[in-house]
Amino acid sequence: MKKIILSLSALLLGIISLNAQSDNDFYDLDKVQQVKIDFEQDNWRYLLDSLRYNGDGKLIANVEINGQSYSDVGIRYWLGTSFQPGALRNDLHIDLDMVRMTQKHAGRSAIELSSAVRDPSMVREVLAYNMAGAYMPASRANFAQLYINDEYWGLYVNIEPIDEGFLQDHFGSSSGAFYYSKPKQNKNTPQGCKEKIWGTLQDDSSSDCLAANFEDIHNTGYRELTDLINLLNQNPEQIERSLDVDRALWMLAFNNVLANLDSYTGQFSPNYYLYQKADGQLVPIIWDLNLAFGSLKNTGEGSDLSVKAMEKLDPLLHVNNRKKPLISQLLKIDMYKKMYLSHVRTILYEQFVNSDFEKKAQELQAKIKQAFLDDPNKYYDLEDFDKSLSSVVGKTSKIPGLVSFMTDRAEYLKKEPNLLFLPSQLDNIDFKRRERFSNDFVKNFQIQAKVTNYPKMVYIFYRFSDTESYKRMRAFDDGQHNDEKAGDGIYGVTIQPVSDSSTLQYYFMVENAKTINFDPPRYMYEPHKMTLSELNR
Repeated sequence: MKKIILSLSALLLGIISLNAQSDNDFYDLDKVQQVKIDFEQDNWRYLLDSLRYNGDGKLIANVEINGQSYSDVGIRYWLGTSFQPGALRNDLHIDLDMVRMTQKHAGRSAIELSSAVRDPSMVREVLAYNMAGAYMPASRANFAQLYINDEYWGLYVNIEPIDEGFLQDHFGSSSGAFYYSKPKQNKNTPQGCKEKIWGTLQDDSSSDCLAANFEDIHNTGYRELTDLINLLNQNPEQIERSLDVDRALWMLAFNNVLANLDSYTGQFSPNYYLYQKADGQLVPIIWDLNLAFGSLKNTGEGSDLSVKAMEKLDPLLHVNNRKKPLISQLLKIDMYKKMYLSHVRTILYEQFVNSDFEKKAQELQAKIKQAFLDDPNKYYDLEDFDKSLSSVVGKTSKIPGLVSFMTDRAEYLKKEPNLLFLPSQLDNIDFKRRERFSNDFVKNFQIQAKVTNYPKMVYIFYRFSDTESYKRMRAFDDGQHNDEKAGDGIYGVTIQPVSDSSTLQYYFMVENAKTINFDPPRYMYEPHKMTLSELNR
C-alpha cells in the first residue's frame, strides 16, 4: 500500500533505538556521509511538492545512513524560501522518529540536507557553521552523498538539526520556550499588527502579531518572547532578565564579519532560534548559513548592495536603526557595544587574518570534488566550482568569490577605526596554592592577574559545572582583595566553591576606556580551568 502520512497523524509506534554511529563521526569534516532514501512511490517528487504546499506533511520512506537501515521515516522539503516546485534539488528534512519514536542516528532524531543553492563553492555552510561553533551554540556540518531509489541524486550539505538532542547537549535541557524567526514575507499582515516587522523584535508583541513571524515550536505561548521584546524596546538596561546578551552579541558580530544577511542583520531578520535556558534567559541560535559570505546583499535599507559595498559593510551597521532593536538598543549601552566590537575583532583575526582560511576552503573542495563532478543534478558546473573561491559567479545573483571576498573584507575591517583601539591585556594568571609540607589545605580559589594598558574594570566570570550559567565578580587592585599592593596592576578575587564543587571554569573580561578584551577569546567553549586538587598537590 502506498503510504503518505501527515505529521499530525503520525503513529506513536516504535520501540527500537538505533544509534550505531556517534554524532562526532556523523559530523566529522574528514568524512562524506552516505544517505539512501527508498520511496515506494515513483512520483515521489510530485508528492513532496504537494505536501510542501499543504503544510508540514511528510512522505514515508525507508532510509539507510552509512549502512544503517531505518524504516518508516518521514521525508519532506524544508519550509524555507529556497524551495522550488519541480526542482531536482530541494533541501530535505528526514524525520527518523516520526513513527518509531526512539529511532535516532548519531543521537539525532532528524537529518537536515541542504542543497547548497546559490553556493557554487559548495563549502559556504560547512565553513560558516564550523566557525560559528567556536563562539556560540551552532550546528555542525559536513557533506553527504544522497541516493534516491538507488540513483545517485547529488552532493548535499549535512547539517546538525536544532532539535531536542542539540538543546540538551548545549543547555542541559530541552523543554524551555522555543521560537524560530520565520517571517511571512509575502503574506498579509494580521489586522492590528504593524507592517514589515518580520523577525526584527520590534515592539509589536501581541500573540497574533508574533505568530505571523515567529514559530512557537514547543507550543508554550509567546509570553517569554513578549517579555524579551518589551524589555529590549523599553528597558534595554534590564535586558539580561530575558536575554543572554553575550551570545546575542556573538551572533550579531558573526553576521557582520561574514556578511551573513540571511539572518537578523539582513532585510527580514530571519533564520535564528531563541531558546529559553534554565535560568530564564532566551539565547539566540543561528541557522541557515547557505548565503553567508556576501551571497545575500540586502540589509533592509534600500536595494541590494554591490559586492564591493558588501566588502565594506559597516561593523556598526544598524547601530542607529530603530527597526533593528537587537542591534540599536543593545549597542547604545557602552559595555555591550565594547563587547560586540571585541567579538568582531576576535572573529576577524582568528578566522580570517591569522588563519589558513583559503587553505581550509581548498581542502574542503578537494575532498568533495569527485562527488560534485558525479552529481547529476548540481546547480553549477565545474568551471564555476573551480573559480568560486576567487571570482564572482553569476551575472544576476553575483555570488562573491568566497576567499577573495573575505580577504578584501578582512583588509577593510582591519583598518576600521572602532577596531583599532588597543585592549588591556592579562600578562599572568596565578592561584594561591597549598604551601609545601603544610597541613592547611586550600579550600577556595584565590586568583591574581597582572593587567596592563590602563584597565578600567576587571571582571571574572565563573561556574562550577558545564550546565551552570556563569556568574560575574569584579576583581580589584586595591590591596584588599588578594591582590598584593594597591595600584600595582595586579588584580585579585576570591571565589568560594558551592557545596562539594572542586572544579572552577572561568574567564576574564577586561575593560578600558575604549574597548573590552576577553581571556581566553573562545571563553564560552574553551574557558580556563582549575581544580582544588591541583592547588593542593
